[in-house]
Amino acid sequence: MKVAFASTDGVTVNEHFGRCGKFFVYEIDEEGYRFLEVRNFSEGRDSKIEESRDNPELHNDLVWDKVKALSDCKIIYMTEIGPPSAARLSQRGMMPLKVKEGEMIEECLERLHHTVKTSPPPWLKKILNKKEE
Repeated sequence: MKVAFASTDGVTVNEHFGRCGKFFVYEIDEEGYRFLEVRNFSEGRDSKIEESRDNPELHNDLVWDKVKALSDCKIIYMTEIGPPSAARLSQRGMMPLKVKEGEMIEECLERLHHTVKTSPPPWLKKILNKKEE
């Protein structure tokens, strides 16, 4: 399963979903995890999304574009996310996970890997079972 982290440095989770310019994507399974790629939306903050707030139609389209570009990732870690964006992720079968700013990506991966191996909660079991089908 693919997991994405909203980060400016690739080391910590330190960005809001909407304004995040890049996401670091990992593959995780019972065996472990590995880095796959960086998905770039902009250099630095995603100013197109930030500046489109006064134009709801454009803003909605830009957020949907980001959601679609991450739709193969089943879990997205970030520091903050607005309710509309969280709903969009959920509609695509993705789980938004808010964590404390500065949380280490490596620690998130270790916890998730342990959970996948030992006792995944029902929502995670559902995601894992879909992958097996």
